[in-house]
Amino acid sequence: MPKTDAQLLRDVHEKLAWEPSVCAEEIGVAAKDGVVTLSGHVPSYADKYIAIYAVERLDGVKAVADEIEVKIPSSHERSDTDLAHAAVNVLAWSVKVPQEGIRVTVREGWITLEGEVEWPDQREAAERCLRHLKGMRGVTNLIVPRPAPVSAHH
Repeated sequence: MPKTDAQLLRDVHEKLAWEPSVCAEEIGVAAKDGVVTLSGHVPSYADKYIAIYAVERLDGVKAVADEIEVKIPSSHERSDTDLAHAAVNVLAWSVKVPQEGIRVTVREGWITLEGEVEWPDQREAAERCLRHLKGMRGVTNLIVPRPAPVSAHH
């Protein structure tokens, strides 16, 4: 039996209240037919990601509508150039991210990753590396895993 909207709303509020790195008071929640809408303002992309990830895992949640805005505190603001350097450095330090084939673009605090990697987990690792960069508003991951070669022997 599916959860009612009221049950789902209560579950989401409880989950956000128990997430230590999320300020639940800053996040608005609405629920209808298994679709949860999160809104409000958070000080970092990491806070936004953690809130969405926590809610997505809840039983009864069919989809999450992300209307959370990242408002970087002035003490954490960085230029796109500084953020681009930081992103390149973080990616270079990761053993799970290939050193070739990934391009980084930064515009208004949004980091875009493009290129090709050998494995899907390398694509995910590249994005994961960037989630906690100070001053970032979001990540768009356009990295594509190369298709597996087709064997001539079936």
